[in-house]
Parts: sequence; structure tokens; C-alpha cells
Amino acid sequence: MKTTEIRIIVLEYQNISELPENDQFLLAEARKITSMAYAPYSGFHVGAAVLLGNGTVVTGNNQENSAYPSGLCAERVALFYANANYPDSEVKTIAISAAKDGVLVKEPVKPCGGCRQVLAEVEVRFETPIRIILDGQNSIIVLNGVESLLPLSFSKKDL
Repeated sequence: MKTTEIRIIVLEYQNISELPENDQFLLAEARKITSMAYAPYSGFHVGAAVLLGNGTVVTGNNQENSAYPSGLCAERVALFYANANYPDSEVKTIAISAAKDGVLVKEPVKPCGGCRQVLAEVEVRFETPIRIILDGQNSIIVLNGVESLLPLSFSKKDL
């Protein structure tokens, strides 16, 4: 038997002003787009802002549907829009924010399993690690690469 240890490096900031300027802008965009989410069932509004390699910023928010699971998470809305409209531009950074009753959530919001898998696919597609910014009142977490969210992920190399 062999034991392998997986380590994750997490950068933690106390507030948005501690982030580099580009990350501050991207996170502000994610926060802004949460208010436009369609979340009449959960009341949990999520926004995502994606910085592409060509400098374009694309945003998305969660879109719920009474026929679960027909809705879509903010991360996938933003990533799919980016891939549909800028198919040759890699994703450099994604910032994700969430609010409940118009108030930023206390702990950094984390992507669901489906969104983690989509992030992994985008990263493999462009062979570029994605910087991930997770927003919350108590702290902001920054990860360098999807491997930090989804170690041992399934990808095209597994097919």
C-alpha cells in the first residue's frame, strides 16, 4: 500500500481591499451581478465574474426553475457564455459571490460539484490553471487552480 497526501494552498484575505486591484474589480462585478439572479425558490443569489485571457470580463448568475434541476448555477452560466462567445480565449480567473436576503453570505461561497467539474474541463481545455476567488463576509479565499477544489478530477485523459 502507498499513501499519498494531497495539499491545498489557500490564500485568505479579510476584505476585498486586500486583494490585488484586478481581483478587486472582478469580485465587485461578481457581487454586483448577484442582485440580478433569478432565485425565487431558494432566495440564494449567486454571481460569477470571469476574466478571459483576452481581457474580457463575462458575468453570470444563478437561474432557478420550478422544475428542479432545470436551473443553472452562476458559475456555469458565466463559463458557458464565455466559451460560446469567446471560444478561443482561456479563463484566467473566476470570482464567485453570494447573497441571501440582499446580504453577502458570511463564509466564502463554494462551487457545487457540477460547477467544479465544468471548471476542471475548462482548465484542461485551455491547459491553463484558473485562479478562483470565493467571497464571504468573514473572509475571501483565493485558490490557484481547480485541483484545489476538485483533486483527482475526471477529465479527457481518463477516457
